[in-house]
Amino acid sequence: MNILRPLLPTSALLLTLIIGAPAAAADRYAIDPVHTRVAFRVMHAGFSPSIGTVSRPTGTLIYDEDNPAASQVSIDINLATLDMGDADWNRKTLKDFLKSSEYPTASFRSTAVEPVSETLLRVTGNLEIAGGTTPVTFTVILNAHKRHPLTLKKTLGMQASTDFSRKALGIDAWPSLVGDRVHMDVAIEAVLTDRNTEDNTP
Repeated sequence: MNILRPLLPTSALLLTLIIGAPAAAADRYAIDPVHTRVAFRVMHAGFSPSIGTVSRPTGTLIYDEDNPAASQVSIDINLATLDMGDADWNRKTLKDFLKSSEYPTASFRSTAVEPVSETLLRVTGNLEIAGGTTPVTFTVILNAHKRHPLTLKKTLGMQASTDFSRKALGIDAWPSLVGDRVHMDVAIEAVLTDRNTEDNTP
């Protein structure tokens, strides 16, 4: 009697599952805090846009070049890096608008990625600032996806922009002097840390 015979169907099934299982195609990229920065502007007393930046974010991009809709974005920013161009204005913004002593970090978590063209994406997700959360959609331009000429590491380079209501986040201080609509621009570089696909990039 062949005692191995009952094991053959199970072994064949396992082999089929291993061979037939789709390989993970998305690669993981770490946000480069030196070359990633957020700029925003909001109208000041109806005279001019007040412009600020926050710097040195951390986070990851899960990017699938063959299926961008499977990509994901997760970014955190320490609000202590805020720069409004004036120390007093920095303190007032952090206290009155961003409540940074209670909520020191802002974040964005994507919920959907929609490819529009080879170089254009729409990334929807939840923006969290000052304890409030609102859905936003970024228009994202993919500038480059290649090896960096200095580090020789595979790097993603993008720029993104969106508009949102600060009141939707519960940030309602000084409504007669500070506008409600906030425009945000993000410059992003992210470096490959975990590859799930073969790298044929020059």
